[in-house]
Amino acid sequence: MELGRGGSGNVLPRPVPGSYGVPFVSAVRDRLDFYYLQGQDKYFESRAEKHGSTVVRINVPPGPFMARDPRVVALLDAKSFPVLFDVAKVEKRDVFTGTYMPSTSLTGGYRVCSYLDPSEPTHAKVKQLLFSLLASRKDAFVPAFRANFGALLDTVESQIAGSGKSNFTGLNDATSFEFIGEAYFGVRPSASSALATGGPTKAAKWLLWQLAPLTTLGLPMILEEPLLHTVPLPFFLIRSDYKALYAYFAAAASDALDDAERLGLSREEACHNLLFATVFNSYGGFKLLLPRILSRVAEAGKGLHERLAAEIRGAVAGGEVTMAALEKMELTRSVVWEALRLDPPVRFQYGRAKADLEIESHDAKYAIKKGEMLFGYQPCATRDPRVFGATAREFVGDRFVGEEGRKLLKYVYWSNGRETESPSVDNKQCPGKNLVVLVGRLLLVELFLRYDTFTAEVGTNVVITGVTKAA
Repeated sequence: MELGRGGSGNVLPRPVPGSYGVPFVSAVRDRLDFYYLQGQDKYFESRAEKHGSTVVRINVPPGPFMARDPRVVALLDAKSFPVLFDVAKVEKRDVFTGTYMPSTSLTGGYRVCSYLDPSEPTHAKVKQLLFSLLASRKDAFVPAFRANFGALLDTVESQIAGSGKSNFTGLNDATSFEFIGEAYFGVRPSASSALATGGPTKAAKWLLWQLAPLTTLGLPMILEEPLLHTVPLPFFLIRSDYKALYAYFAAAASDALDDAERLGLSREEACHNLLFATVFNSYGGFKLLLPRILSRVAEAGKGLHERLAAEIRGAVAGGEVTMAALEKMELTRSVVWEALRLDPPVRFQYGRAKADLEIESHDAKYAIKKGEMLFGYQPCATRDPRVFGATAREFVGDRFVGEEGRKLLKYVYWSNGRETESPSVDNKQCPGKNLVVLVGRLLLVELFLRYDTFTAEVGTNVVITGVTKAA
């Protein structure tokens, strides 16, 4: 999507183009376009093209009856998008999932940190708790990942030997859950009496109950519309699942909960926040990210595999996988950033204008009124050809290698902030930003310490069909 070649300069702001259509009717029609008739990318791109603008008024799902007001100003290029990170200009209260908010019954009756604006006192306390947890467990991340994903690759090999293929996506769902529990709290969920082996299933159900209005399961429209997109799924159906998840965190996270009390949080509120940050933010992210990294690398082929294997093995050089060794792997890190650029785990960002303001795209300046909901569709912003050129939609593994490549990192937005910036208690950037990039690199390290190359079928699931072991 490339619209025009001008610049906004010092021109007066213009009204935002676009239309919300007929109340209720247009919002429902647009929801059908979004999920079934056009799909996400085409939905946004077609409206930008129709109005000749990458800042445009549109309706976004879920619409009636789930959301009171589906109207937003969409920001669909790399230049306009970052206003969503500026908490001096936009309010982040209760907009994590956009124009609707799941019931707080799903989070113990609390508005957890993702739904808090930084101006709310609890935001800083919870985010500081998360920073403290990550800092206290930093030495556990690499060994926990290698143990869990080394076992996953053992299973991959045995399944390929038996049936000729292995569903990485399914294995990752279970393994990521185990890894996160061990890395964050030192206790594998499967070792807890509350969860045993049912943790990933309970977590997936809880995630679905929150995200159902914003997703499609591939079912016929006539089933999905009334079941997922019209009214909330009732909490009582998963109450026991959430209770089991909470019991695990209450026991496993006891040290973190002690820290929470010192920060002025109750153990109960802190536990619900830790559950949300671990299961929704971390586990939900890794469920999506790791298969996407694998799929991009599989499709890139043997040439990239050889380069990654050479870099990774050269950095490790028969020793341990350490942070120092990982920092030497420039191509490996670039591959992870490129996967995050093309396939961000969270595609939508929202914020409500705190005052009248002006937003600039590449081509124009627009007037926004106080209280208007701003919405960013991240793939449009991070695949912007005005920034990334003719290969903006393509996977280029070494895009961020070298000085010139690193200059593009300020346009990588997956963490709810620029990749060149850091999370703090005063912003909404992901507190686990650096951990996510680390885990992506560790996946590639495990793969290419073990294999010279691999093949996979990429679809709804990523299915590994062959591996060539390192000589």
